[in-house]
Amino acid sequence: MVATVTLNPAVDKTLKASRLIMGTVNRMDSSHSMPGGKGINVSKVLRQYDVDVKALGFLGGFSGDLIEDAVKDMGVKAAFTRIAGDTRTSVNLITEDGYITELLEPGPKIPKKELESFYVTYEEEIKDCGIVVISGSAPVGVDASSYVRMIEKANDMGKKVLLDTSGENLKKGMYARPYMMKPNMKELESIMGKRIQGLSEVSESAAQIVEWGVKHVMVSMGSKGILYAYDDDRDTKVLYVQAPSIRMVNSVGSGDSAVAAFVISQLNGLGPEETLKKCVAISAANACSLENGLIDKGKASEFESALKLGDPEY
Repeated sequence: MVATVTLNPAVDKTLKASRLIMGTVNRMDSSHSMPGGKGINVSKVLRQYDVDVKALGFLGGFSGDLIEDAVKDMGVKAAFTRIAGDTRTSVNLITEDGYITELLEPGPKIPKKELESFYVTYEEEIKDCGIVVISGSAPVGVDASSYVRMIEKANDMGKKVLLDTSGENLKKGMYARPYMMKPNMKELESIMGKRIQGLSEVSESAAQIVEWGVKHVMVSMGSKGILYAYDDDRDTKVLYVQAPSIRMVNSVGSGDSAVAAFVISQLNGLGPEETLKKCVAISAANACSLENGLIDKGKASEFESALKLGDPEY
């Protein structure tokens, strides 16, 4: 069993239009709503690969009901903490000129009582889970100390914690030593406190994080692929795979798909090279679909078979 934690889930609404003109009325060509939030996206991908999943986090209001019903329809166990506030809505606007515009509501405010209730649920629900995925942003009232607390509790219980967040949540969570973390380039630069250019600098930075105690670090670089630094119990190794050339439809959820692929690899005992290729392949397959987290497994398999390791020092 795998637990996913999404503290600030959302109803993801995807709108398509020929173009977007600021300051005027824009009529959409189509609209589609689905449950969203990084951990929920991870859950969605995992269920397509027949992984048993339970989803934790905060849900409230009509939008929260929509997410809970959709999660259950996926075959995911819903173990959310109900709150008085309303779950947010996020809008992904895709235009024919290739631009994707994201409009993200901040989410509800979580009072201390609801947060403490979540901690009780979290500790109980992860008991039968070997892997805990903590993803995404936090709503108002929840700070980086919550991420540290979740990681430390899961570590104490012998769980593998995968962390995919940003800002202070990522920086402070990193020092709680999750098993794996997946920063993108912007997040990696924030952690290191400097601009990072070229694969060699990405490699050095990721390896440094491994030296700080995070055993697996995957740096997602969009169309450039993923760089993977890991501790093999003797030394720090670095691998790199460039993303396949695709016609990108919607990149939202590609990072979450890579995290799900890492989980799948762990559950199947794959080695580092196979793990990295699977992460790149499933991430790329996600970007080929309009609906985030919807994977064409045949296409992902084709990508995976064709991928080659690159030089992380280039």
